[in-house]
Amino acid sequence: MDTLVELLLDVAHHLSTKAERRVEKAFVKEIKKVSGKTTLLFRLAEAAVEKPDGTIREVVFPVVSEQTLRDLVKEYKAGGSGYQQRVQKAMRGPYSKHYRRMVPVILKHLAFCSNNEVHQPIVQALELLKKYVDVPLTQPHFGSSETVPLDEIVPATWRKAVVTSDKTGKTELVSRVNYELCVLHTLREKVRSKEVWIRHANRFRDPNDDLPKDFASKRTTYYDALHLPLDADTFIHKLQAEMTTALEQLNQTIPDNPHVRLLSKGGGWISLTPLPPQPQPQHLRLLKGELFTRWPMIELLDILKETDLRVRFTDRFHTLTLRENLDRATIQKRLLLSLYGLGTNIGLKRVCAGDHGESYRDVLYACNRFLTKDALRAAIADVANAIFRIRLPDIWGEGTTACASDSKKYSAWDQNLMTEWHARYRGPGVLIYWHVERKAVCIYSQLKRCSSSEVAAMITGLLRHASEMQVDRNYVDTHGQSEIGFAFCSLLGFQLLPRLKNLHAQKLYRPETGHPDAYPNLQPVLTRPIRWELIRQHYDEMVKFATALRLGTAETEEILRRFTRNGVQHPTYTALLELGKVQRTIFLCHYLSSEELRREIQEGLNVVENWNSATNFIHFGRLGEFVTNNVSDQELAMLALHLLQISLTFIQTLMIQDVLSEPAWMNRMTKEDLRGLTPLIYSNVNPYGLMRLNMAERLTIERAEAV
Repeated sequence: MDTLVELLLDVAHHLSTKAERRVEKAFVKEIKKVSGKTTLLFRLAEAAVEKPDGTIREVVFPVVSEQTLRDLVKEYKAGGSGYQQRVQKAMRGPYSKHYRRMVPVILKHLAFCSNNEVHQPIVQALELLKKYVDVPLTQPHFGSSETVPLDEIVPATWRKAVVTSDKTGKTELVSRVNYELCVLHTLREKVRSKEVWIRHANRFRDPNDDLPKDFASKRTTYYDALHLPLDADTFIHKLQAEMTTALEQLNQTIPDNPHVRLLSKGGGWISLTPLPPQPQPQHLRLLKGELFTRWPMIELLDILKETDLRVRFTDRFHTLTLRENLDRATIQKRLLLSLYGLGTNIGLKRVCAGDHGESYRDVLYACNRFLTKDALRAAIADVANAIFRIRLPDIWGEGTTACASDSKKYSAWDQNLMTEWHARYRGPGVLIYWHVERKAVCIYSQLKRCSSSEVAAMITGLLRHASEMQVDRNYVDTHGQSEIGFAFCSLLGFQLLPRLKNLHAQKLYRPETGHPDAYPNLQPVLTRPIRWELIRQHYDEMVKFATALRLGTAETEEILRRFTRNGVQHPTYTALLELGKVQRTIFLCHYLSSEELRREIQEGLNVVENWNSATNFIHFGRLGEFVTNNVSDQELAMLALHLLQISLTFIQTLMIQDVLSEPAWMNRMTKEDLRGLTPLIYSNVNPYGLMRLNMAERLTIERAEAV
């Protein structure tokens, strides 16, 4: 059911975007038809300025002939019809000739509902479309006796195209095709914000089912789980105190802060000096050279094998059938080859061309029968936890509770509902969203659409990772944060620490009314007071939604989609915005006051960028493109890549510890060397060449594991 809904929404989206793109290209071609328009305009302007009191015939026509101007007017009238009308025409053609074959079939199988009377017209419109599903388009208009809902469905720009008059001019006729286009466009917005839901669906189900049903009876338990007070006033007083303290601290320190200036231009402008470069590590290059000397050109397949022999992550994979006839050693070998083929993207056939004695059919059988998303996620968690256990604190420092998250775009086949055109990076593809802790251990990965919310992905990773790491801080870039993200992170107990690209345009909110002269040093960027009453009124509802996120009663993106600028009617939306403004103000005060915090965020995001660059080294096959239209296979390939890369981190951690276990090497390491040390090193790794897998061979690593 969810797939049908996604297909319907995808049709509505493609109709509008492709039509707009086609019309824009046509406009550009028309502009290029007549050359010299810029020169003509300049000559006209120059002549008019020189003789402003002259007549057109005396001043203009000697410079640009009357016939040339007539030709320009004729050309514009021929091709200059309104943009919106041309988009409507471009949408109508493909819809009536192609897309309309599938839309009625899909509508027949979907039951649309809404819990709000305001949105009942769209439900009635859909019922009308279902009624006319089998009526051929030889009847282009709805029957005169039909009640056709128009308000909130047909935009003003479409009104003339949808509603026309008959020959007598007394009766209004509604064009079926144009009306269906308006209904589809409106339906997409309503379904995405869950103002309209679909019966028997999962992701697009009744929004009330997303919330915990027993919240009223277990209210105290749920509040305790989030470490929040039951009383809204207690919650608000704590926030007010934090906000006041942060603003007062910034107000006191900013006059002596040489790196931050608050300017009055542009209605308030934050000017921040870039961080100065840190001292370069002196001995990391020597350490990498020693790794290459001791373990030259290790096969990436051997790294995966060695990780499994130490961690036994292949024990997580079990057959989907009732029993296993193969011995575990054979299964283990075939699983490693499958994971390597998927993770490097070279495919199973090329892996099976190697020197290991396994045929393509046998490896494919193991891949189909044993590889599942849940087993892969469990294997990844096992390797991550193993890294946390074997780490030596004197080399890597104490365990961290902070991670960074970011996405990377990968090319992918586009005949599926996951692949989308990426607006920033161009081209069709998918996103993989990574959560990587400070020492290059990726604890969670997600396959996402290019248009999906990075805020939702960030929250999902913090809540759903299965590793032993206790995360309480998360670094993100501008796309991974929003006011709603700040609000939910604070309710869930996470500290959101973004690096803001648009820092100059940020504003600081006031904690109370009636004190316009408070914080005199911050006046250029101060704005209105927080509306605490909204938070007080909807405190219980906000906690209810936060509990739904924590328990996973619905997908994070589906819940957050209800809290967008298109959904301002939602009663809890404005309260969450106010809470997000409070948390962002507190963060900005700390961010501007503390160079250490700014550097911490920068270093954390550098780690996840390094992880993204390493995926290019590992996921090298077929130019890094996901060569499948099966979304489940895309996700398996992503998780295999994750497992392969975290295995590289595991083995390199052991190798680095083996080298630094020698006092001569450890004594060389300075503070800057240890700060810049990362296990994500692959200069001594070979992912290419003939695939050999000898289960009896081991890598010689001694004195590496923590006792």
